[in-house]
Amino acid sequence: MASVVTAPPAAWFARPEAREWRCPPAPAAVAEFHAALPGYAPTPLVEIPALAAGLGVARVFVKDESSRLGLPAFKVLGASWGVHRALRGHTRLVAATDGNHGRAVAAIARLRGLAARIYVPDGVHPAARAAIAAEGAEVVGVHGTYDEAVRRAAADESPETLLVQDTSWPGYEQVPRWIVQGYATLFTEIDAQLAAAGAAPAGLVAVPVGVGSLAQAAVTHYRSGPHAPTVLSVEPAAAACVLAALHAGVPGTVPPGETIMSGLNCATPSALAWPVLRAGLDAAVAIGDDAAVRAARDLAAHGVPAGPCGAASLAGARAALTPGRRAALAPHHAGTVVLLSTEGAAANPLPA
Repeated sequence: MASVVTAPPAAWFARPEAREWRCPPAPAAVAEFHAALPGYAPTPLVEIPALAAGLGVARVFVKDESSRLGLPAFKVLGASWGVHRALRGHTRLVAATDGNHGRAVAAIARLRGLAARIYVPDGVHPAARAAIAAEGAEVVGVHGTYDEAVRRAAADESPETLLVQDTSWPGYEQVPRWIVQGYATLFTEIDAQLAAAGAAPAGLVAVPVGVGSLAQAAVTHYRSGPHAPTVLSVEPAAAACVLAALHAGVPGTVPPGETIMSGLNCATPSALAWPVLRAGLDAAVAIGDDAAVRAARDLAAHGVPAGPCGAASLAGARAALTPGRRAALAPHHAGTVVLLSTEGAAANPLPA
């Protein structure tokens, strides 16, 4: 069990030497697997010059994950690869979720003719709960936090059930490792799309963070290739568990908070992600709900239907690209900025 830690002493962290760290890449078979799935197509990489002007950079691209294999978020990339690698005669998939991961697991179960049971904590939008149920899954409400929902799902594992969780803890690491590998396809697409647009390789990539699994995939991709952009993690100020761990030097559990970025409302970093983030993540920032709402509305005005979690990347870039913080970013950060809009507006609607 992780220790309880206080909120981070500052909403900003930078360690430029992390860009020197290197690691092996994700398996090439991941992208090949996704390319063979029915209905697969790369999600759009949308250039928005107006955002570039506002951020003081040359070019800004938004990776729009509002429709990924028929679902409104990127999570199906990890769930599909994880289930593909792990399924061995199981008849039911089990997961905890704060929204999109659970729907992805439910959809994969439906496609494979399996049952699914998804544990959902307090604070998840009713529309997200209904979408999980619409995939045919049994939805189990959990009175408590995401961490409590994870504990309930883990206790449900049996020879008939396969726990498909996108966070890890000691003794449960192989399936999360495959799930993180599944996210690699997103970054492979970005590389090809930037090249097709005649853009320089990414100089800064902003990644919304819950337990840190997507950020782990981002660090793995960008620390195993020829280019080393700033990888910026963006968390809600009310649930900045990775930022707190970076400041402390050790992972822990932050006190429960409330945020409209429900998909990022996680109190404990993934045990699998933490060593990678500690070694290779060079910048992290926390943002408030108001900044996420503003960013979502700005993205919508430019044709990108982002929910507050997806829009967190823009809000985080705005917080990072200030005069006092730019010196800690990669020297080429102002060339090409990539914002990961990880969910569509339908996945987690903005407050009225």
